Amino acid sequence: MSENGLWVQVLKEKRTYYGISQNRLAVAAGITRQYLSDIENGRASPSEDIKETILKSLERFNPDSPLEMLFDYVRIRFPTVNVKHVIEDILLLKMKYMLHEDYGFYSYAEHYALGDIFVMVSPDEKKGVLLELKGRGCRQFEGFLLAQHRSWYDFFMCAIGEGGVFKRLDLAINDKAGILDIPKLTEKCRNEECISVFRSFKSYRSGELIHREEKEAMGNTLYIGSLKSEIYFCIYEKDYEQYVKNGVPIEEAEVKNRFEIRLKNDRAYHAIIDLLSYRDAERTAFSIINRYLRFVDKIENKRRSEWKINESWAWFIGKDREKLKLTTKPEPYSFVRTLNWLGRQVAPTLKVALLIDQIRGTNIIYDIIQNAKLTKRHEKILQQQVDNTEQMVTNCN
Repeated sequence: MSENGLWVQVLKEKRTYYGISQNRLAVAAGITRQYLSDIENGRASPSEDIKETILKSLERFNPDSPLEMLFDYVRIRFPTVNVKHVIEDILLLKMKYMLHEDYGFYSYAEHYALGDIFVMVSPDEKKGVLLELKGRGCRQFEGFLLAQHRSWYDFFMCAIGEGGVFKRLDLAINDKAGILDIPKLTEKCRNEECISVFRSFKSYRSGELIHREEKEAMGNTLYIGSLKSEIYFCIYEKDYEQYVKNGVPIEEAEVKNRFEIRLKNDRAYHAIIDLLSYRDAERTAFSIINRYLRFVDKIENKRRSEWKINESWAWFIGKDREKLKLTTKPEPYSFVRTLNWLGRQVAPTLKVALLIDQIRGTNIIYDIIQNAKLTKRHEKILQQQVDNTEQMVTNCN
């Protein structure tokens, strides 16, 4: 079978599996139904650009949800200096498993950590206790929420009840099908085809230089709104980020792009209240997006108010797609980050040292490792790795 024949076979199988008619797919791809029929029957050979457009349009109808939503950053300040109360009665974690460090961030004096779950403490009652969960911390905390039979909504309700002040909340929408074309969205911003309350946008190519198929490319990031404001959007190519951070090949990345709603202070608080009132993350997220932003297609000789909403953007915000639900991706705290660091920074030098040991018939590296002394911090990390999630949570009944 030829390469084009194989591509057509994959197209037909996917379209059938997704339950999409030729007419519906043709409309989504901006071609005629007859042309799509000719392609599937081998009577027409589409260009590579047309192929890409058809497959991208088809993925919009993927029943395995090409879009997913999740919390990706949570920062809450509690008006207390009783860190044990926050850890054991609000987070429902056992304090004995937390690693204590006598330094903190954001001018806090010290902190407790379990993986990427950080609890910062200050003797100043005005600063109180600060919980910070970045992306990986959110995923790890979801693992504990699962063991506690709680949801994010349950936790947020508890935090509100304890007088928690929400300092930051990020809602992330993962685009697994490449619906959001960030270079095109950036171009629309430049062409005034982005209608927004925000007056500023910034774009840049981020990540490390990538050589693939003799081409050089870098990940694209688009910020809409001021990074100093209480609300702004960040849209970036997640597949490039995963390549840079974890070495995941771009074509194998589960998530292609990510749209992040970044909220601070009052904006974060009002979003939490809306989430707790309706328990509908899609409603909260897209009401924010639609309030501040939309992308349109320019129509010559027409006023800007008459320009039609961009088709891909319309689908992203809800037209003809399935309703989104809040996704949780619980991950246990693991030693992966440290192992990755060892692999990148230490392993090459260690390998050289071991080869020198082999050549000389010595055991210097083995002796160094055997004689290394573990501190209490190392022993605590070892305990965190050995004990399971259920052992680390308190009884929440």
